[in-house]
Amino acid sequence: MIVRPEREGDIDAIRTLTETAFRTAPHADGTEHLVIDRLRAAGALTLSLVAEEGGMVVGHVAFSPVRISDGSRDWYGLGPLSVDPPRQGKGIGGRLAREGLDRLKAAGAGGCVVLGDPAYYSRFGFAQDPRLTLDGVPPEYFMRVAFSPVYGEGTVSYHPGFYG
Repeated sequence: MIVRPEREGDIDAIRTLTETAFRTAPHADGTEHLVIDRLRAAGALTLSLVAEEGGMVVGHVAFSPVRISDGSRDWYGLGPLSVDPPRQGKGIGGRLAREGLDRLKAAGAGGCVVLGDPAYYSRFGFAQDPRLTLDGVPPEYFMRVAFSPVYGEGTVSYHPGFYG
């Protein structure tokens, strides 16, 4: 398996993969594939990585900029993260998340936030932090990983592409 940036020819495969991966997820609203399309169309898909096996896209992760109400810059949101259902639980999602976080850090990002399962995302360094909040969600499911010991605090806003 290789992890690489998305290519133009991957767009349909990413859309299908994301729609399939989230189809039965209890927290999904069925628009995750559209979020990626809207982020891409808005030029807000900062980092889009695919996992490829045997020439097929079997995983995808998106990173896009977020805003923090105190004006902190260079923070990103992880998501959606999708893996082909028969291949879930085999480390593909973890490899995509780690590679993406490493690339963000190397590019000088301040940190990354994620809305998701703490049991899963904590393995990548994400932790709940009361200084960063996302309106309307239980705080235990909104986490951050900081790439610097100095970072802001406040309410986080995702790109409008997340909201249609």
